[in-house]
Amino acid sequence: MHEGWYRRRGKRLVDVAGALLGLVLLSPLLLGTAVAVRLALGRPVLFRQERAGQGGGPFTLLKFRSMRDGPGEDAARLTPFGRRLRASALDELPQLLNVLRGEMSLVGPRPLPVAYAARYSPRQRLRLMARPGLAGIAQAAGRNALPWEERLEMDATYAEALCFRTDCRALLGTFGILLSGRGVHAPGHVTMPDFQPFIDNSPEKSSRK
Repeated sequence: MHEGWYRRRGKRLVDVAGALLGLVLLSPLLLGTAVAVRLALGRPVLFRQERAGQGGGPFTLLKFRSMRDGPGEDAARLTPFGRRLRASALDELPQLLNVLRGEMSLVGPRPLPVAYAARYSPRQRLRLMARPGLAGIAQAAGRNALPWEERLEMDATYAEALCFRTDCRALLGTFGILLSGRGVHAPGHVTMPDFQPFIDNSPEKSSRK
């Protein structure tokens, strides 16, 4: 497949076809998960949050809810049901609607909070050139267990050299790590710690100031 054509038109065609097919084939699973969330956690069934899309513009991310409502830390509000839901990645399935609407892609950097965009280095900001995705090379490499610096570098590399073969490898790799159950969260966290920009405080760096 010609990579220039894939970047301009092919990737979006694959996204639309894949999202439509996924919504049809997975409709019983989507319905069953929605019912389970309703019984376990009540309303609302869907969780909505503003995330940064392509170019850094905001969009509303859709997920099945995995936490109780109310005050408190995320770890205290995350139920055993919610932990299993996140581990299975079934909570992410509503994002097929985000893909269909053109806000996300089947493959791309995972969508992160809008506030993070101001914390990126110029290199890390390259990740915003691509539509955020359901699957990705960073997901395939370790999901949430991957350190921020490594994860964002992989996203930047992906955005620079987006191609059909990389997308296929990312899809297969992401499915593999989901089936293995690895990388659900970073050590000591419900998912990932907040991203903070790296500051080099080494003596060599300080001496150049």
